[in-house]
Amino acid sequence: MKKIKWLLLPISVMVWSQKKDSTIEKSLKSQSYILKDGSVRTYHKPKLFEFITRAPKDFIDTNKDFVAKDHAYYLGGAIASTLVLIPFDQKLIDNSRELGEKWGMSADNNYSKIGGVIKIPKNIGSGLYLIGNGSAVVLLGIGFATYGWIKDDYRAQATASGLMESLLLSGVFSQTIKRITGRESPFIAIEKGNSGGHWTPFPSFAAFAKNTSSYDAMPSGHLTTFMSAITTIADNYPDAVWIKPVGYTLAGAMAFQMMQSQVHWASDYPLALLMGYFIGKTISKNRYTVSGASTGKVKYKLNFIASTNLGYNMVGVNVSF
Repeated sequence: MKKIKWLLLPISVMVWSQKKDSTIEKSLKSQSYILKDGSVRTYHKPKLFEFITRAPKDFIDTNKDFVAKDHAYYLGGAIASTLVLIPFDQKLIDNSRELGEKWGMSADNNYSKIGGVIKIPKNIGSGLYLIGNGSAVVLLGIGFATYGWIKDDYRAQATASGLMESLLLSGVFSQTIKRITGRESPFIAIEKGNSGGHWTPFPSFAAFAKNTSSYDAMPSGHLTTFMSAITTIADNYPDAVWIKPVGYTLAGAMAFQMMQSQVHWASDYPLALLMGYFIGKTISKNRYTVSGASTGKVKYKLNFIASTNLGYNMVGVNVSF
């Protein structure tokens, strides 16, 4: 009997262009920017610990967005995608590792450290895995904060604050669901012979702390963190049309790396993507006000795709907006 091979495709993205923005007004307390669609965004000067003080409200608003009537399609799609992928998880992991070996990718994520703190990836795969780490988001935040301070740019400062908050809320959301689902990570499941990983709903805090990898696969915290960061940046700079395609391509590459290195199952991703998007969107939109002409709400369209390449049956998702 012919062996059937499956592999998860990276996310593909189709983006409609938007105009580049320019500053039209500055004051001591607020700055306004005009976008190429004619709308005007006004940012107030962020406070130092705003990323902490805003977190409770943004946490509540994000939860409201999840269950909002006009968002039912997205939540339902994420849940349906998860359920569809679960039966194929082990096959997808095995095939991704086979493809990773063909491409010369290591199954390990290895790093060197500078000063015992800063991680330097030893290979491309490790670098891809690192972009979903909290330290990458912190570095991005420092970059925006530095630029915002030097240029006295409130939008850059607000983006920096938003990135710090996205890191905080991503951890809250992902850790909560991890401790509910209690799903085994692939490398642990393979060692124990548990195809698709064992599920232990609501593991004790002691058990979770002692054997974290046995319970923390679902959802992917790395993907949630990275998606929320990219969404925060992209929403604050909508006219920089390269941000989304570059960011989503990196997200797809990271998703593959985490599968081929046996860190995450394919079904760990749909909820992570959904949470990351809503977290980032909530954080950014609560930091500015909009006036003037506008193109209206951006409509997203999700299409599941399948194809055969290099002997593998591949499945993925195409997002257009």
